[in-house]
Order: sequence, then structure tokens, then C-alpha cells
Amino acid sequence: MSQKSAAYLHNQQREAIRQLARSWIWRSELPTWLLIITIYGGWFGVLACWQTLGLWPATLLLILFTAWYMSLQHELIHGHPTRYPWLNQLFGTLPLAVWYPYGLYRDSHLAHHRNHQLTLPDEDPETYYFSAERWRRFPRWQRRVIVLRNTFAGRVLLAPLLDIIGTLATMMQAFRKRDGRNIAMWLIHGALLALLFAWLQACGFSIVWFLLAVSYPALGITKVRSFLEHRADDEPLARSVINEAAWPWRLLFLNLNYHSVHHDLPGLPWYGLRKVYALYREEYQQRNRGFVVQGYREWLRRFLFAAVDVTAHPTSFAADRVSKDDD
Repeated sequence: MSQKSAAYLHNQQREAIRQLARSWIWRSELPTWLLIITIYGGWFGVLACWQTLGLWPATLLLILFTAWYMSLQHELIHGHPTRYPWLNQLFGTLPLAVWYPYGLYRDSHLAHHRNHQLTLPDEDPETYYFSAERWRRFPRWQRRVIVLRNTFAGRVLLAPLLDIIGTLATMMQAFRKRDGRNIAMWLIHGALLALLFAWLQACGFSIVWFLLAVSYPALGITKVRSFLEHRADDEPLARSVINEAAWPWRLLFLNLNYHSVHHDLPGLPWYGLRKVYALYREEYQQRNRGFVVQGYREWLRRFLFAAVDVTAHPTSFAADRVSKDDD
């Protein structure tokens, strides 16, 4: 785990984690290796046998494995299961989820982990907040779309489409600016996607069905995890949620529901997040100022059709008022 980016609760916790990291399980990264085998074996195995399984059971299983694969990609980005980024990248480059090149996700996500800039518009590439000035410039219809996206239903059903549009716009921008590095990334992504589609056709599985009935719902499931994952707060360590979700969600999202712990200790392996949280539960809940929810059902109950207030960042409003006062 990267010591430079880690924010320990105290020296006792640092030493406790060092002791855990010396165990054979942690040193071997066996849980992550088993995860890689399970996800790849499950994804390709379901496709190979989908006619035996039936279309709907195969579709549901593919949604599960595709969403799980995106959680695995996150783990690979954070330095697991090997110390070699290029090798980890090999395990996550295949576009099983279709839309996002691994390199694009990696660069964006690592920039997101600058905790002092977390949630800030124009600084955090994964924030859902906007600057006050940009929010004012949005036409009414765009504000309505954003508010709809900020409901739980909108985040699951609409947000994947908006993300896909944004990703394709990023691709076109790379070609328009003749950005060699990003063009190469997109060309590799496209070549791998062509191979993947050829495999789908060889299995007799509809590409269109995969895009609409597998890939898109899988993206929607990832939005369950990221719903109100961060909030604006003057204390950076209080900006990430702790979601005490049930074990199926924890397994699917590889314990990223303990998001505050992950942002404090980004190099902690997925199978260590729950253990560390359990050891220091009260301290973490104090550290993030009670930003704690009792599972994703709580978000569903409170925000199914009600929007969370994630629009203009309050800091940008304050800065905007100061600027006007100075004028």
C-alpha cells in the first residue's frame, strides 16, 4: 500500500495494518487472483453456454459478471494483485463493459483520489457538482436533466447514457486534437472491442442485445454504488460515505461501500477494507462526521424519485459571492 497517499487514523492503526499486510493471504493476494479467475471464467463461460442456460438466465449472469468486472478494474488501478501497473492493466484492458478504455478510467480515477480536491468542480474529474457560474449558464432543460439524474432512479437509468455520451465526446476530442497517446488508447480499445464482438457472434449472441440488455444495466448497477458516494464538506476527510451495505453488495462492489476508508487508505486491498473498518468503526464514523448510511436500501427509500442536492458546489457559491462583493 502506498504510504505517501495513506491517511491513517493514528500510529497504532498504521502498525496494525502492517501486521495484516505480513499475512500470507495479503502477501499472496490470493483473493484477488481468485476473483480474476472467477470473473473471467464466469463471463466467458456463460457466453459459451448461453443457449443451454437460456437467454434470460445468461443475460442476468452476464450483467452480474460485467458489473463485477468493473469493480475488479478499480482494484487493478489501485495496485492489485501485483506491484507492476503494466501487468495489472493487462488483466483489466479487455472491454467486457464495452464503453470505457481502461486507461481513461485509470487516469480519471487516480486524479479523483486527490482528497483535498474531492468534489470540487474542475478539479475532481468524478464529481457530480458544478461551479456556480457553470450552473447558472445551463439552460432550464439541462438543469432538469441533471436534477432527474440526481434521483436514485435517474442515476441508475439515465446516468449511464449521459456517461456514454460524455465518453464518446472525449474520444472525438482526442482525434480532433490529434492527441497521439489517447488516440492509441482508443484504437487499442476499438481493436479489443472488435475481437470481443467477434466472440459474441461466434457464440451466436446478439451484439445489440449485449449492448442494451447487458452492458447498459451493468453500468446502471455501478451507479448504485456511486450514488451520493461523496458530498461537499469543508473537511476533506468527511467527504466520502460509509455505507454499511449487506454482504451481496459488498462482494459485488468489493467493499467500496466503505468509501471513506478507501479514500483514506487507497492501497488497502478489497478484502482488507471491511476488516479495517470493523476494527475502527466508531473512529471512522467520527472522522467523516456521521456520513453513514445503513445500506443502499436507505438511498432507495429516501431518493427513489427525490433528487439529492448535488448541483452547484457550495464552495463555488461562496467564492462567487466574495467576488461580487469585491466588485
